[in-house]
Amino acid sequence: MTMDAYEYEDGSISYPGHPRSRGGAEPVGTIDLSEYTGEVVTWTTSTATPPGVREPNTLAIVEFDVEGETVRALGQVTTDDVETGDEVEPVYVEELREPGAGIREPESQDWDGYRFQPL
Repeated sequence: MTMDAYEYEDGSISYPGHPRSRGGAEPVGTIDLSEYTGEVVTWTTSTATPPGVREPNTLAIVEFDVEGETVRALGQVTTDDVETGDEVEPVYVEELREPGAGIREPESQDWDGYRFQPL
């Protein structure tokens, strides 16, 4: 599994990807952010989580530097012990939330993804 960001013809990068960049450019490729490390810009811990999501659930906005272009991603953190400025790497997990909780049919969507792990 990859953590694909879109690269656009104007050089900008977006995660998640969109059909057009902010400037209207079209995507020309993807970049796997799981191959990069990033820096925590800010973080928070939610203690009132949706059904099936771990509680408490620490989330961070992480900034990646990809060949001089920056891109930010929001995601869960593997630990509650995180600070602004920490260097993190994306790590793959099979279930970001428990598929049987909530009202959605478990087979209706993917439950895997990435969390950020401090280095």
